[in-house]
Amino acid sequence: MQGDVFAFKEKATAVFKKEQLFYPFLVISFCLSVVLLYVWIETSNEYFGFDWVVFLGIGDWFYWSIVLLSFLGILTAYSSLLLLLGFLLIWEGSELYLHWFHKILTLLVILLCLCLMWILCMYWKDRWLTAGLSLKVFAPYIHLSSITVMVLLSWPVAFYLIHLEREARIRRYKMTSYERKRMKRCDRLVKLRALQVAIGLPFFLILLCLYVVPLGIYSPCIQEKDKLGPKPDFFGHRGAPMLGPENTMMSFEKAVEHGAFGLETDVYLSYDEVPFLMHDHDLRRTTNIRKVMPNASFQHPSHFTWDFLSALNAGRWFVQPELKPFYNMKPLSKADSEKAENQTIPKLADLLELARKEKKFVIFDLHRPPQKHPVRNTYVRRVVSVILDSKIEQHLIFWLPGFDREYVKRRAPGFQQVGRFLSIENLAKENIRIINVDYKKLFYNGLRDYKAANITINLYIVNEPWLYSLAWCSRIHSVTTDNIQILSQLNHPYFFMTPSYYMFMWLFLDSVSAVFIVAIFYFHWWRESQKEKFFESTSIRTGTQSHQRGRSKNAGASVISREPPPRVRESPWTLGALSPALTKSLRRNPGPQQFSAVPEEEASKPLTPAIDDVRQPVPTQKDSEPIQEPTRDATREATLETALPDLQGNEPTISSIEVPHSETQPKKTPSVESSQ
Repeated sequence: MQGDVFAFKEKATAVFKKEQLFYPFLVISFCLSVVLLYVWIETSNEYFGFDWVVFLGIGDWFYWSIVLLSFLGILTAYSSLLLLLGFLLIWEGSELYLHWFHKILTLLVILLCLCLMWILCMYWKDRWLTAGLSLKVFAPYIHLSSITVMVLLSWPVAFYLIHLEREARIRRYKMTSYERKRMKRCDRLVKLRALQVAIGLPFFLILLCLYVVPLGIYSPCIQEKDKLGPKPDFFGHRGAPMLGPENTMMSFEKAVEHGAFGLETDVYLSYDEVPFLMHDHDLRRTTNIRKVMPNASFQHPSHFTWDFLSALNAGRWFVQPELKPFYNMKPLSKADSEKAENQTIPKLADLLELARKEKKFVIFDLHRPPQKHPVRNTYVRRVVSVILDSKIEQHLIFWLPGFDREYVKRRAPGFQQVGRFLSIENLAKENIRIINVDYKKLFYNGLRDYKAANITINLYIVNEPWLYSLAWCSRIHSVTTDNIQILSQLNHPYFFMTPSYYMFMWLFLDSVSAVFIVAIFYFHWWRESQKEKFFESTSIRTGTQSHQRGRSKNAGASVISREPPPRVRESPWTLGALSPALTKSLRRNPGPQQFSAVPEEEASKPLTPAIDDVRQPVPTQKDSEPIQEPTRDATREATLETALPDLQGNEPTISSIEVPHSETQPKKTPSVESSQ
């Protein structure tokens, strides 16, 4: 029986240790899913680019970025629920026995998160750059909210630390009472202390770092109000692509209506040398070429003549819900929908005419025609001729293409030459004072140098308000955006605060949080001490009552009749012989109940020594003297001394029985008595 119990305990211990291995996996899956979810949320500025890349691969337009966002949200929610369940079970003192299905899903979550992180690191590194930029804006608010979270976490942390401290004190007290188990209890005490360190040390280190982290925080949005630069201007990226079909006259007109500083576009040349506006390398996404000429839908736009291109519809796709380029677009009015359905591919001359009337700047990417195109080597000169023929003021042209730039400077000296992400020396050598760069590259490299050299900076593509606020606080001159209708309404940068206000909030939250944390720890310590006092008083009162009941029982059982005493003998015994009949407590603590009285008919026989009987007379006492109960140690020593000579034989022995005297009590069936 004992072997079965021991085997069961060993099996339960092994299962418990295996279950404990999944606690770190739950924490890892939660952390990885949260990191990925945060990165993907903060890179919402790049959702259109992600969907466009997927479209190029599969040929169908869909909001794949939102699908991935929902998927990461589900993974995070699942990991959070499992982790919360484990925390609550630990709180209640239970163990977490996960179903094999949840164990497999937890491992799959970890593998999926690692795969997605590897893909981001290998093929989309700028996602991490965007997430890092978001920390520059949100760092002060994350810091202040993290202190609040630490105050909330201090409640369970304090509960466990104080509870472990109480258990450690109990273990230390038991060590002095049971010296035979000293080594085991020392090991248990060391484990309790290690668990306290594992829980408490990280908590207090993180809390200390949060208290001093403002000393190392740099955020452009923390500055004095008088040092805040002017609001950056807007270049409408392909017009206003959330209000009209991109690269159409309707889109550019909408951008002008919302106060665009300039208009940005992409220029191709048709096979008959007409510059027109188009972004993609084919016509599938923004025209109806699949219906007009399905076999030619994958051809390069420059392979078509202008007569064919001008006959395509370039706006009907925009009013179809499944083909909308942005998931957060507002519904179009009826008039705008009708206008969008009738849009066609515009020429560059049409855009220049609008910019000349509205006095708007124009910046564009000029794509080189494919091989065997008539103007493959002279396409820049052809575009310059079209611009000069439009009679637009030359200073309104931001000339971005780097090919054949010397010719452009000679033919049109009034164009404002715009460079890309070049060094200060190269910009000075080419006499370029304006740059058009990706915001992710600029904020990590060269921003201070460009500002010190008084270089005009235009960032692309900035769609999110927090990113525009970062550019505003960094004194950027202009941005290229798809979201002009939202950003144009901002009158003040988001997440802006003065250094004095941030310092006040920092010191105030540090002080209040410290007071709350100390109060929480003191409350748990006081509650545990009250419990300990209550249990001590209860155990003392229960022990006293039990001791009094035991003394009254022993006193009643030890009263001996004043009649002639019977012969008393103590039967020698062995543990093996008594095991079937005696309890574990009786075998461990033999007491005075082991004495047996000889019946009266046997008392008349002469006393002769026997090998298996050791006689021990019971002394008689006077009535006035109390009967004292033999002590446990004395009884144990006497029993061992009398039992040792008989251990040589294998004869079975019997347990002690008490037979009452015939003159005082009637005869009864012998019964087995056991000590408490």
